[in-house]
Amino acid sequence: MSKRINKEFGLTVKKNEDFSEWYSQLVEKAGLADYISAKGFIIVRPYGYAIWELIKDYLDSKFKETGHVNGFLPCLIPEGLLNKEEKHFKGFNPEVFWVTYSGDAPLNERLALRPTSEALLYSIFPKWIASYRDLPLKINFWNTALRAEIKSTKPFIRNSEFLWQEGHTAHVDNDGAKDQVIKILSIYKDFIEKVLLIPTLSGFKSNKEKFVGADYTTTLEGMMPDGKALQLGTSHNLGRNFSKPFEIKFLNRNNTEEYVWQTSWGISWRLIGALIMVHGDDKGLILPPIIAPIQIIIIPIYKDLNQEIVKKYADSLKDKLTALGYRVSVDGRDEFTAGWKYNEWEMKGVPIRINVGQRDIEKNTVEIVRRDNRQKTIIPLTAISKKIGITFQALQSDLYRNALEFLKDRTRVLESIEELKSFLDTGQGGFLVSRWCGREECEVKIKEETGADIRVIPFDIKDIPIQIGEETTRGVPKHCIYCRQEANQIAVFARAY
Repeated sequence: MSKRINKEFGLTVKKNEDFSEWYSQLVEKAGLADYISAKGFIIVRPYGYAIWELIKDYLDSKFKETGHVNGFLPCLIPEGLLNKEEKHFKGFNPEVFWVTYSGDAPLNERLALRPTSEALLYSIFPKWIASYRDLPLKINFWNTALRAEIKSTKPFIRNSEFLWQEGHTAHVDNDGAKDQVIKILSIYKDFIEKVLLIPTLSGFKSNKEKFVGADYTTTLEGMMPDGKALQLGTSHNLGRNFSKPFEIKFLNRNNTEEYVWQTSWGISWRLIGALIMVHGDDKGLILPPIIAPIQIIIIPIYKDLNQEIVKKYADSLKDKLTALGYRVSVDGRDEFTAGWKYNEWEMKGVPIRINVGQRDIEKNTVEIVRRDNRQKTIIPLTAISKKIGITFQALQSDLYRNALEFLKDRTRVLESIEELKSFLDTGQGGFLVSRWCGREECEVKIKEETGADIRVIPFDIKDIPIQIGEETTRGVPKHCIYCRQEANQIAVFARAY
């Protein structure tokens, strides 16, 4: 838990000097979340929840466009259900909270607070699926999950309870499942890169790191400013690994009984944590326009004599911009100076600030200030609609470009475990690219000796921003980074949250 700071002041540490404390202060002082006495749990404040709602609404519309429907799941799971897929549940067992009493009476069977929902949901699927006509089944849930994170917690990044989205589908064949896995990963990637403006690396998890119970896991990995990777979204092909223990069968077109093929996939509110880390600065948040609860803040600047005129002008400007589809607010509080308001809305990351005073009214102009670079522009009121659109586009482009340049700067090709250790010892971190023989023994040794694991096995080496010439595989060694045996598989290593 970060030390509490007087709300009168801004951030007391710089991002590049004490990243962890900077992050903790920003979460509190931007009004995103607050702590309670139970370690690992947070209260999400309205401003933070508004960001989550915008993320949810955007992705929910994309899921519905592709035929998914929403449902609701209870948070308690009988232990017997979890044990039906013992290998899967074993991976979560150390993190499970258990309910053992109802009031003062002990329960006959323990109930788990849902760490994930496969066992709970798939026990019901046999009631919903009987024929190929019932497939594909595509269902999605927006809910919470609980995992006992008590050692190293961080708001929005690692919590004992968190908001997330989890989708589950069932198909007549593996081709349908494969297509679904990639389709969902593409939706996630487009959203994270084009809306949140965070570049990612995409590919497969290793067998060791894949979702327990999956045939394979696909992932999107982002690089945070402290050099640690953050998993931003995953999409899993579950094959028939759950349909067999849970007896999820269907009659095919030949009237023969088969097991379904399944997928699951999800993102969580750690996307908010990634936003804070990647785009924030020493003044506070910087929110991409599409998911900013307030896209434009209008600050009326007045003296007692012209207060009513300026406020009325600001309100009319808000109405005009709201009619154009923007989320706009006017800060008309009299008890704070204009400078204090500037600092507060910079802390909250509002993309554009518009300053309005008596002189602006007389000249029929407004002053626009970008949050990211604090660039000021005075424009005629008649040009405001066009100028706001152009400014938003430029801001989005610059945020993504800056994040991509950082990703490129923190991506390296390394040849040996000694080189990997040496680089990580500098404290820079980053995505470290090399070859891997595919043996779990080497993967485990690398983790033990460096703290770095395989974050992603890329779909295509060309997608990794390695600046090593036109031939993107040039410079990547031909041997495993650990055992030095010849290796064909390229892997990206990093320390991670």
